[in-house]
Amino acid sequence: MALQDEINEKKKEISTDGYPMSIGELISLYKEGELDIHPEFQRFFRWKEQQKSKLIESILLGIPIPSIFVSQRPDGIWDVVDGLQRLSTIFEFVGILKDESGNLILPSRLVKTAYLPSLEGKYWENEDLLNSLDTTQRLVFKREKIDVKIVKKESDDSIKYELFQRLNTLGSKLSDQEVRNCLLVMLNKDFYLWLKSLSEDEHFLNTVSLAERLIDEKYNMELALRFLVLSQLAPNDVKGLQDFGEFITEKMVEIAKNPNYDRLSNENVFRNTFKLLDDVLGEMSFKKFALDKERFEGKFLIASFESIAIGLGKNIEAWNAIQFSPEVQTNLTDKIKSIWANPLFQAKYGSGVNVTSRVPHIVPLGTEILVP
Repeated sequence: MALQDEINEKKKEISTDGYPMSIGELISLYKEGELDIHPEFQRFFRWKEQQKSKLIESILLGIPIPSIFVSQRPDGIWDVVDGLQRLSTIFEFVGILKDESGNLILPSRLVKTAYLPSLEGKYWENEDLLNSLDTTQRLVFKREKIDVKIVKKESDDSIKYELFQRLNTLGSKLSDQEVRNCLLVMLNKDFYLWLKSLSEDEHFLNTVSLAERLIDEKYNMELALRFLVLSQLAPNDVKGLQDFGEFITEKMVEIAKNPNYDRLSNENVFRNTFKLLDDVLGEMSFKKFALDKERFEGKFLIASFESIAIGLGKNIEAWNAIQFSPEVQTNLTDKIKSIWANPLFQAKYGSGVNVTSRVPHIVPLGTEILVP
């Protein structure tokens, strides 16, 4: 297909509109429940007081701010795809922003800015008039306009998520999984909550033993998702991929949209796998086994997770059929040590080997070795 034909074909899948709206109109839409800014995202997008105050300063001075992107749902409600923090800042300042439980968040207090140092201590509306915007300032504020770009409900279902991912990975400080989590909340909030519960499993967290920073960046959720995705695939499905992260995102969307995905069965495999590993090796489960020192050491290694966790998960029913005993513990430990001694694993686990070259070899290896 020629380039222009591809452009014409893809354009048919995207229906958009756009026009400027006053802040007062956006406030009304939010109050009426017709604009969904997904309060769950607040944990991922969090501006400091100075950033919030600079936005309010820009609006008061009439400085244009970037467009807001929304996606129209079948019920007509607008999902905010890009611009969540800008809208959240405005709604918080005005005193109408709600948290995940529907409770009002306390109105924000401004700090001084470069052009308007007198914003220090100001609220939208306060009994102390010296610390409040006056009536005229509030009216001018609400009449300022923001350009709104709308992806209409007639568009292909995947466009909203593609748009969100593109807008929020360029120049963003979010981790890959934080972006995925935002996609999941828009796509299937129940699935997001389910994945989150798996990633917080006590035995899972004990075995992966991640630093607090990685937990904050939701790397535990990425590992849980990687386990679910790779457990369902043939290893060669990832061979030669250009972007493994994008592949994981695509598979996540497929699973979340699949009404026949068996969560209960997959949850049992997940929890039983990491419980067994925790009982046997605990925080040493995915650390390097130093053959010369005969001990596990160092930090969590993703290659060992892929080989050991997924390999064991594929055999977990057989292990569960055996009554746990010291002999079983020794047997599993020896098998895990033998993975580290295997020449193929030795050649593939290092940092110089990318994931699409590694997984097709080490997942089958772990599956083969970790048979009871």
